[in-house]
Amino acid sequence: MAAAPIVEIDPQHPQPRLIERAVQTLSSGGLIAFPTDTYYAIGCDLFDKRAIERIYQLKQLPRSHELSFICPDLAEVSRYAIVDNAAYRVLRRKTPGPFTFVLPATRLVPDLVLRRQKTVGVRLPDSPIALALVRALAHPVISTSAAAPDGEVLIDAHDIKERLGHGLDLILDGGFKPNEASSVIDLTGPEPVVVRQGKGDTSDLLL
Repeated sequence: MAAAPIVEIDPQHPQPRLIERAVQTLSSGGLIAFPTDTYYAIGCDLFDKRAIERIYQLKQLPRSHELSFICPDLAEVSRYAIVDNAAYRVLRRKTPGPFTFVLPATRLVPDLVLRRQKTVGVRLPDSPIALALVRALAHPVISTSAAAPDGEVLIDAHDIKERLGHGLDLILDGGFKPNEASSVIDLTGPEPVVVRQGKGDTSDLLL
């Protein structure tokens, strides 16, 4: 299989025709790489089981590895996750931003992306490209780091093509992205718990 083409896209004002091209790829079961507010992600349609399986194969991940997905807004988050008042206050304060929120899943979430205890990892990134993709697709998009099987996180579109391009269908080049993971915040309990400190300020959650 030929390596995926690289398409340069404006990270702040993504061109609608390029978003449409990416959405057509996602709709037909394809995998794309795209920049977020943390690092490049590999994504597919949340409801395409075969595409999700392809992500596991491409990154050589165990099926126990948890995948997060991107929603365009809080209304969409509440379709796929159970958001109580306390969690909603955190989400309103922290989105869009470089955070992954662990929340109880609703029945709409496919089994393949359910975490332990039937939770999900949800992102609302501060990324015009990522948000344009999920709005245009009208489905959440799986978002997992563009990391090679050896664990190296790839921060440039050309590196992604070289290491992972054989398993991708399109690479959106939004420029160099520093290697910064999202902070993971568990909102399933009575108090927010910072599971992983990454990009983004979490100090106000620990009061």
